[in-house]
Amino acid sequence: MRKTLGFTLVLLILSSLTLSLSGCGSAQMQAQSGTITISGAWALYPMVIRWSEVYQEAHPDVRFDISAGGAGKGMADALANAVDIGMVSREIYPEEIEKGAFWVSVTKDAVFLTVNEQNPVWEDIHRQGVTQETLIGIYITGEITTWGQVVGRPEVTDPIHVFTRSDAAGAPATWAVFLGDKKQEDLLGVGVYGDPGVLDAVIKDPLGIGYNNLNYAFDADTGQPVVGARVAPLDVNNNGQADSEEIYDTKVEAVKAVAEGHYPSPPARELNLVTQGQPDGLEKEFIAWILTDGQKYVDEVGYIPLTAQQLEAELSKLEK
Repeated sequence: MRKTLGFTLVLLILSSLTLSLSGCGSAQMQAQSGTITISGAWALYPMVIRWSEVYQEAHPDVRFDISAGGAGKGMADALANAVDIGMVSREIYPEEIEKGAFWVSVTKDAVFLTVNEQNPVWEDIHRQGVTQETLIGIYITGEITTWGQVVGRPEVTDPIHVFTRSDAAGAPATWAVFLGDKKQEDLLGVGVYGDPGVLDAVIKDPLGIGYNNLNYAFDADTGQPVVGARVAPLDVNNNGQADSEEIYDTKVEAVKAVAEGHYPSPPARELNLVTQGQPDGLEKEFIAWILTDGQKYVDEVGYIPLTAQQLEAELSKLEK
């Protein structure tokens, strides 16, 4: 109860700050009208869809045009003024800032290792976990090519079928940084378009390996890994076994691992909304709402909330 009251108080404080930032009262807020166009990261797409639905209920004259296509597209579209807001699920690069990128972090999630549910060494993987060094051998150097090598069983010679993203996106960029501060183009594997595409490729291939954002690796209704796939544990502390906090058999366990800092960052990361220059008008109002009242829906959709201090800092950016 104490935690709930505290979070409610934070939202009230931040909501008050939003009204100050916007310089208008509730009557003026209700009078908003227009269309907000948004494109970009698959990672942020489900959350932005939910935010837009709730916002439109309160502001029926506001329309949304939202499409996913990868963080690279979101950034490019925002910088070119092709959309009002870009969804970007990675860090913002210096050269993008020089071109006018303004960003606000709005929530957090992570990229998870996915394999087929019929993987020939799944029981070993689930017991041991997969180390960062092993993943570097699979995705960067190409030195690890069989599933037996992954779990220390040389008699298992089944080849690893590696899948990565073909589109410029936040998940592969974040995954590459995790694997030795690399870039997306350094990742080995067959390129597949989109988060759903990578997961589908893994589900269809018993020897497949991929990586997926939290809300694609897990089923939104059941909280279990999507049928046909497994979310593999990472042996973060390199002790040769998957400890309880390193096992992500359910979405609840995955969210908890990220929220409590047991899951490494990267591949955990903050998700951003980007505009060309500092936003104003309808875009500014929507982003301010996301950072205040909109935070009530983060848990519901299965993302990880930012801290109260982070939310306050992000909200203050809108008036600098």
